[in-house]
Amino acid sequence: MTKKNNRIVDVINNMWMMNNKARVFMNSIKGSILIILAAVLLLLTGCTSGGQNIEGSGQKMDGSSQIMDGEDMGRNYTQISQEEAKEMMAKDDGHIIVDVRRKDEYDAGHIPDAILIPNESIGTELPTELPDLDQIIMIYCRSGRRSKEAAQKLADMGYTKIYEFGGINTWTGEIVK
Repeated sequence: MTKKNNRIVDVINNMWMMNNKARVFMNSIKGSILIILAAVLLLLTGCTSGGQNIEGSGQKMDGSSQIMDGEDMGRNYTQISQEEAKEMMAKDDGHIIVDVRRKDEYDAGHIPDAILIPNESIGTELPTELPDLDQIIMIYCRSGRRSKEAAQKLADMGYTKIYEFGGINTWTGEIVK
């Protein structure tokens, strides 16, 4: 072969080697992209799967939300408006109203007939004041944060009819001191 032919063969070999390297590089990028897409898909489905009730909406028929924890999707509590809470309180259905604030906050003013069970005192043991797991329990605090925590803790213990309605700071009903 002539020098010219050898040079052409060298160019073709170099191009083929570069093409193979590009192919290997593209395949590794495709693998990385697939892994990233799979991770994003898992994250997105994980963010939307909890707390769903009616056809994936997270809303119950009455418009209230149902909150579920990730460990035991069968245990939950229902978040209701304060107007719904007032309507429930007007019924003679054996409900109990639970204030989960501190004693000093409770003493400064609370909803009539509410009992005090501070959120901090709710652990893993059933509170003695709440012996019936199927009793209607209506929970509030000052702003709604502690009542949500307490409602979830009670739901995790097995209570089945928990209604959380926020904080006394926006309560328009009667308050006793």
